[in-house]
Amino acid sequence: MDLSQPQVMGILNVTPDSFYEGSRMQTEREIAERANQILSEGATIIDVGAYSTRPGASEVSQADEMERLRFGLDVVRRELPYSVVSVDTFRPDVARMVVEEFDVGIINDISGGDADMFRMVSRLRVPYILTSQQPSIRGMLLTFAESVQHLRDLGAKDIILDPGFGFGKTVNQNYQVMNELEKLCVMELPLLVGISRKSMIFKVLGCTPNESLNGTTILNTAALMKGASILRVHDVREAVECIKLYQNICSSNLESRT
Repeated sequence: MDLSQPQVMGILNVTPDSFYEGSRMQTEREIAERANQILSEGATIIDVGAYSTRPGASEVSQADEMERLRFGLDVVRRELPYSVVSVDTFRPDVARMVVEEFDVGIINDISGGDADMFRMVSRLRVPYILTSQQPSIRGMLLTFAESVQHLRDLGAKDIILDPGFGFGKTVNQNYQVMNELEKLCVMELPLLVGISRKSMIFKVLGCTPNESLNGTTILNTAALMKGASILRVHDVREAVECIKLYQNICSSNLESRT
């Protein structure tokens, strides 16, 4: 996948309690329809999650997470056998299972990673999304540098950085990170931004996740202008349109210089 052009990752949650009700898919039909919708609207990656990370969400055992993922991934692979699938998990054994049983192509770890997960993804040789729970860009750069070196020492090749909007940060800290996001480009690694319908939007606007699409699009645009390579979203079509318009701005800038 060429990340020199921004890509869209569409969210498919096989959970009963994700914070955005519109992302919860429980039946085979719902999962199949959502997976097909994600690709038909222009995304290149389907991100499957089976453990809600919203504040106050119920604990999910490893066995239950695996069961949910087996159910969901079986449907996705049956419907779209050649699609690029990412799985959102912080458990090394879950990562191993989804790669070995379902040929999952990317592990998306929102926990920030640990030695066990680093060893696992390095052994599996799959791209790894490393998420930061640091509340500042400075803290991110320090911890990212250490973690990336550790991963590379283990043989990991494809590492994607996620600043972790909504994880370990206040609303104001989220916006401070967004304001300085371009500083992460010094790492020379792709950046994934996932702010879709999150509380940093609806708390500021005084609305609900269901009413946060406009705010999501605005922040996705800001993220693109600051170097984001992947937008992780609930609303694929709108994100694809956002990228298309952003690329036209960039093309116009290039033409004006020639």
